[in-house]
Amino acid sequence: MIWIPVIGLALGIAMGLTFNVNIPVQYSSYMSIAILAALDTVFGGIRASLERHFDSSVFMSGFFFNTLLAALLAYIGAELGVDLYLAAVFAFGVRLFQNIATIRRLLMQKGKQSPDNSHLQP
Repeated sequence: MIWIPVIGLALGIAMGLTFNVNIPVQYSSYMSIAILAALDTVFGGIRASLERHFDSSVFMSGFFFNTLLAALLAYIGAELGVDLYLAAVFAFGVRLFQNIATIRRLLMQKGKQSPDNSHLQP
């Protein structure tokens, strides 16, 4: 199931590079926080897949809910004149780096396991 978030990320990058979409400057902060939330969810999905507890319905609902909630938080903050998006940047940024670090550790552990000792690993 690791392929669902990886394929989605690859398709998103390919579409972004292929189509010339211009985001107006006034929406750039909303878009940036939404992208950060989406990336957090994608890397969380990859991590869950490597830990063998990936659930596609949790992944999809988290992807859309987190992305919309982050953009809404940025919008409400802009309307109130308060930089509320910074809270989302901090939260999603910390989780993103934690997920990437965990993915790296899991992949390194997988690479260290030899076929002879695989029965010793839980």
